[in-house]
Amino acid sequence: MSITGYRGLAARLREAIERGEHLPGSTLPKQDELAERYGVNIKTVRQAIGLLEAEGLVTPIRRRGTVVRERPPMRRLGIERYSKQKWKYGDTVAFAADREASGRSWNRTDQTQTVALVEADAEVSKAFGLEVGSPVYERARTVRDAGQPTHTLTSYYLPQHVAGTPLVDAAPGPAGPGGGFAVLTLQGYEPDHISESLSARMPTPDEIATLDLPAGEPVMVLERRTYTANDVLIEFARGVHAGSRFAWTYDFKLPE
Repeated sequence: MSITGYRGLAARLREAIERGEHLPGSTLPKQDELAERYGVNIKTVRQAIGLLEAEGLVTPIRRRGTVVRERPPMRRLGIERYSKQKWKYGDTVAFAADREASGRSWNRTDQTQTVALVEADAEVSKAFGLEVGSPVYERARTVRDAGQPTHTLTSYYLPQHVAGTPLVDAAPGPAGPGGGFAVLTLQGYEPDHISESLSARMPTPDEIATLDLPAGEPVMVLERRTYTANDVLIEFARGVHAGSRFAWTYDFKLPE
Protein backbone atom coordinates (compact mmCIF):
# COMPACT_ATOMS: atom_id res chain seq x y z
CA MET A 1 0.00 0.00 0.00
CA SER A 2 1.58 3.26 -1.17
CA ILE A 3 1.65 6.43 0.91
CA THR A 4 3.30 9.83 0.57
CA GLY A 5 5.37 11.79 3.06
CA TYR A 6 7.32 10.71 6.10
CA ARG A 7 4.59 11.82 8.49
CA GLY A 8 2.13 9.54 6.73
CA LEU A 9 4.57 6.63 7.00
CA ALA A 10 5.20 7.43 10.67
CA ALA A 11 1.43 7.35 11.26
CA ARG A 12 1.16 3.90 9.63
CA LEU A 13 4.05 2.52 11.67
CA ARG A 14 2.66 4.08 14.85
CA GLU A 15 -0.71 2.43 14.22
CA ALA A 16 1.00 -0.92 13.60
CA ILE A 17 2.85 -0.64 16.91
CA GLU A 18 -0.34 0.28 18.76
CA ARG A 19 -2.18 -2.67 17.19
CA GLY A 20 0.53 -5.03 18.39
CA GLU A 21 1.83 -5.85 14.95
CA HIS A 22 5.27 -4.84 16.23
CA LEU A 23 5.54 -5.91 19.88
CA PRO A 24 7.65 -4.19 22.54
CA GLY A 25 11.24 -5.38 22.25
CA SER A 26 10.81 -6.49 18.63
CA THR A 27 12.75 -5.07 15.70
CA LEU A 28 11.05 -3.20 12.87
CA PRO A 29 11.63 -4.50 9.33
CA LYS A 30 14.76 -3.20 7.62
CA GLN A 31 14.52 0.22 6.06
CA ASP A 32 14.67 -1.06 2.47
CA GLU A 33 11.87 -3.52 3.28
CA LEU A 34 9.73 -0.72 4.69
CA ALA A 35 10.45 1.43 1.63
CA GLU A 36 9.29 -1.36 -0.68
CA ARG A 37 6.24 -2.24 1.43
CA TYR A 38 4.94 1.32 1.59
CA GLY A 39 6.16 2.55 -1.79
CA VAL A 40 8.47 5.29 -0.51
CA ASN A 41 12.18 6.03 -0.71
CA ILE A 42 14.80 5.32 1.96
CA LYS A 43 14.99 9.00 2.95
CA THR A 44 11.29 9.00 3.78
CA VAL A 45 11.71 5.85 5.87
CA ARG A 46 14.61 7.38 7.80
CA GLN A 47 12.64 10.56 8.49
CA ALA A 48 9.60 8.56 9.65
CA ILE A 49 11.68 6.42 11.98
CA GLY A 50 13.39 9.56 13.29
CA LEU A 51 9.96 10.98 14.15
CA LEU A 52 8.94 7.80 15.99
CA GLU A 53 12.26 7.86 17.82
CA ALA A 54 11.64 11.45 18.94
CA GLU A 55 8.21 10.37 20.20
CA GLY A 56 9.84 7.63 22.28
CA LEU A 57 8.19 4.72 20.46
CA VAL A 58 11.35 3.19 18.99
CA THR A 59 15.08 3.35 19.53
CA PRO A 60 18.03 2.35 17.31
CA ILE A 61 20.22 -0.38 18.78
CA ARG A 62 23.55 -1.22 17.23
CA ARG A 63 23.62 -4.54 15.36
CA ARG A 64 19.87 -5.02 15.91
CA GLY A 65 18.15 -2.18 14.10
CA THR A 66 15.14 -0.14 15.14
CA VAL A 67 13.59 -1.66 18.26
CA VAL A 68 10.12 -0.96 19.62
CA ARG A 69 10.48 0.31 23.16
CA GLU A 70 9.13 -1.58 26.11
CA ARG A 71 6.21 -0.02 27.91
CA PRO A 72 6.83 1.06 31.53
CA PRO A 73 7.70 -2.21 33.31
CA MET A 74 7.43 -0.96 36.86
CA ARG A 75 4.87 0.89 38.96
CA ARG A 76 6.17 3.87 40.86
CA LEU A 77 3.75 4.16 43.77
CA GLY A 78 2.58 7.45 45.19
CA ILE A 79 1.47 7.76 48.80
CA GLU A 80 1.57 4.02 49.47
CA ARG A 81 5.32 3.73 48.90
CA TYR A 82 5.88 5.78 52.08
CA SER A 83 3.52 3.82 54.31
CA LYS A 84 4.85 3.49 57.85
CA GLN A 85 3.75 -0.13 57.79
CA LYS A 86 6.58 -0.68 55.31
CA TRP A 87 9.54 1.19 56.83
CA LYS A 88 8.67 1.77 60.51
CA TYR A 89 7.07 -1.57 61.32
CA GLY A 90 8.72 -3.54 58.51
CA ASP A 91 11.95 -3.28 56.57
CA THR A 92 10.76 -2.25 53.11
CA VAL A 93 12.16 1.00 51.72
CA ALA A 94 10.38 3.10 49.09
CA PHE A 95 12.07 1.80 45.94
CA ALA A 96 11.60 -1.79 47.16
CA ALA A 97 7.90 -1.08 47.69
CA ASP A 98 7.70 -0.16 44.00
CA ARG A 99 9.40 -3.44 43.06
CA GLU A 100 7.05 -5.50 45.22
CA ALA A 101 4.00 -3.76 43.73
CA SER A 102 5.35 -4.59 40.27
CA GLY A 103 5.99 -8.25 41.12
CA ARG A 104 9.75 -7.78 40.85
CA SER A 105 12.50 -8.85 43.23
CA TRP A 106 15.25 -6.57 44.53
CA ASN A 107 18.69 -6.77 46.11
CA ARG A 108 20.64 -4.38 48.33
CA THR A 109 23.15 -3.90 45.53
CA ASP A 110 20.36 -2.49 43.31
CA GLN A 111 21.08 0.79 45.11
CA THR A 112 24.55 2.29 45.26
CA GLN A 113 25.47 5.68 46.65
CA THR A 114 28.11 8.21 47.42
CA VAL A 115 27.96 10.30 50.58
CA ALA A 116 29.77 13.57 51.16
CA LEU A 117 29.65 16.70 53.29
CA VAL A 118 29.12 19.41 50.68
CA GLU A 119 28.30 23.10 50.43
CA ALA A 120 24.58 23.71 50.00
CA ASP A 121 23.62 25.18 46.64
CA ALA A 122 20.98 27.89 46.28
CA GLU A 123 18.04 25.46 46.05
CA VAL A 124 19.09 23.34 49.03
CA SER A 125 19.91 26.42 51.08
CA LYS A 126 16.50 27.94 50.40
CA ALA A 127 14.72 24.73 51.37
CA PHE A 128 16.49 24.47 54.74
CA GLY A 129 16.68 28.23 55.39
CA LEU A 130 20.50 28.22 55.31
CA GLU A 131 23.16 30.50 53.92
CA VAL A 132 24.43 29.37 50.53
CA GLY A 133 27.55 27.28 51.08
CA SER A 134 26.48 25.96 54.49
CA PRO A 135 27.57 22.34 55.12
CA VAL A 136 24.98 19.63 54.40
CA TYR A 137 25.24 15.90 53.88
CA GLU A 138 24.59 14.77 50.32
CA ARG A 139 23.53 11.13 49.78
CA ALA A 140 23.46 10.47 46.01
CA ARG A 141 21.95 7.14 44.97
CA THR A 142 21.72 5.30 41.66
CA VAL A 143 19.05 2.59 41.57
CA ARG A 144 19.01 -0.31 39.10
CA ASP A 145 16.54 -2.98 38.10
CA ALA A 146 18.12 -6.19 36.80
CA GLY A 147 21.27 -4.19 36.10
CA GLN A 148 19.52 -1.39 34.19
CA PRO A 149 19.55 2.07 35.82
CA THR A 150 16.04 3.31 36.56
CA HIS A 151 16.65 6.54 38.44
CA THR A 152 18.91 8.61 40.62
CA LEU A 153 17.91 10.20 43.91
CA THR A 154 20.04 12.71 45.79
CA SER A 155 19.00 13.62 49.33
CA TYR A 156 20.32 16.42 51.51
CA TYR A 157 20.33 16.43 55.30
CA LEU A 158 21.46 18.76 58.06
CA PRO A 159 24.59 17.45 59.83
CA GLN A 160 22.97 17.72 63.25
CA HIS A 161 20.23 15.34 62.11
CA VAL A 162 22.30 12.54 60.57
CA ALA A 163 25.98 12.77 61.56
CA GLY A 164 27.27 9.40 62.73
CA THR A 165 24.22 7.48 61.46
CA PRO A 166 23.92 4.90 58.66
CA LEU A 167 22.67 7.70 56.39
CA VAL A 168 26.25 8.90 56.01
CA ASP A 169 27.51 5.39 55.23
CA ALA A 170 28.18 4.86 51.51
CA ALA A 171 27.82 1.06 51.63
CA PRO A 172 25.51 -0.27 48.88
CA GLY A 173 21.84 -0.64 49.72
CA PRO A 174 19.39 1.17 52.00
CA ALA A 175 20.58 2.68 55.28
CA GLY A 176 19.58 -0.37 57.31
CA PRO A 177 16.12 -1.90 57.87
CA GLY A 178 13.47 0.66 56.94
CA GLY A 179 16.02 2.85 55.19
CA GLY A 180 16.57 6.55 55.80
CA PHE A 181 13.13 7.21 57.27
CA ALA A 182 13.75 4.64 60.00
CA VAL A 183 17.15 6.21 60.73
CA LEU A 184 15.62 9.68 61.04
CA THR A 185 12.94 8.30 63.36
CA LEU A 186 15.58 6.82 65.67
CA GLN A 187 17.25 10.24 65.73
CA GLY A 188 14.01 11.80 66.97
CA TYR A 189 12.92 13.16 63.58
CA GLU A 190 10.09 10.88 62.50
CA PRO A 191 8.80 11.68 59.00
CA ASP A 192 5.19 12.82 59.14
CA HIS A 193 4.31 14.47 55.82
CA ILE A 194 5.87 14.86 52.41
CA SER A 195 5.60 17.35 49.58
CA GLU A 196 6.49 16.17 46.07
CA SER A 197 6.56 18.01 42.76
CA LEU A 198 7.13 16.50 39.31
CA SER A 199 8.28 17.92 36.00
CA ALA A 200 9.54 16.54 32.71
CA ARG A 201 12.47 17.64 30.56
CA MET A 202 15.11 16.29 28.25
CA PRO A 203 18.16 14.84 30.05
CA THR A 204 21.61 16.35 30.37
CA PRO A 205 24.59 14.49 28.83
CA ASP A 206 25.59 13.23 32.30
CA GLU A 207 22.07 11.91 32.94
CA ILE A 208 22.05 10.14 29.57
CA ALA A 209 25.27 8.37 30.52
CA THR A 210 24.25 7.56 34.10
CA LEU A 211 20.80 6.23 33.21
CA ASP A 212 21.89 4.68 29.89
CA LEU A 213 19.08 6.50 28.10
CA PRO A 214 18.22 5.92 24.44
CA ALA A 215 18.02 8.90 22.11
CA GLY A 216 14.94 11.05 22.53
CA GLU A 217 13.91 9.77 25.97
CA PRO A 218 12.85 12.43 28.48
CA VAL A 219 13.30 12.24 32.23
CA MET A 220 10.83 12.80 35.04
CA VAL A 221 12.30 15.07 37.70
CA LEU A 222 11.08 14.63 41.27
CA GLU A 223 11.58 17.13 44.07
CA ARG A 224 10.72 15.85 47.54
CA ARG A 225 10.55 17.57 50.91
CA THR A 226 10.08 15.45 54.04
CA TYR A 227 8.90 17.03 57.30
CA THR A 228 8.28 16.04 60.91
CA ALA A 229 4.89 16.60 62.54
CA ASN A 230 6.26 19.96 63.73
CA ASP A 231 7.07 20.99 60.14
CA VAL A 232 10.82 20.56 60.55
CA LEU A 233 12.38 19.82 57.16
CA ILE A 234 14.51 16.69 57.58
CA GLU A 235 15.19 15.78 53.95
CA PHE A 236 15.33 17.65 50.66
CA ALA A 237 15.67 15.30 47.69
CA ARG A 238 15.99 15.55 43.92
CA GLY A 239 15.36 12.52 41.71
CA VAL A 240 15.81 11.94 37.98
CA HIS A 241 13.82 9.03 36.53
CA ALA A 242 14.05 7.47 33.07
CA GLY A 243 10.75 8.34 31.41
CA SER A 244 10.06 4.91 29.89
CA ARG A 245 10.93 2.79 32.93
CA PHE A 246 8.12 3.77 35.28
CA ALA A 247 4.35 4.09 35.31
CA TRP A 248 3.50 6.59 38.07
CA THR A 249 0.54 5.48 40.16
CA TYR A 250 -1.37 7.56 42.72
CA ASP A 251 -4.28 6.32 44.81
CA PHE A 252 -5.91 8.75 47.20
CA LYS A 253 -9.17 9.72 48.82
CA LEU A 254 -10.77 12.85 47.41
CA PRO A 255 -10.60 15.75 49.88
CA GLU A 256 -13.84 17.37 51.00
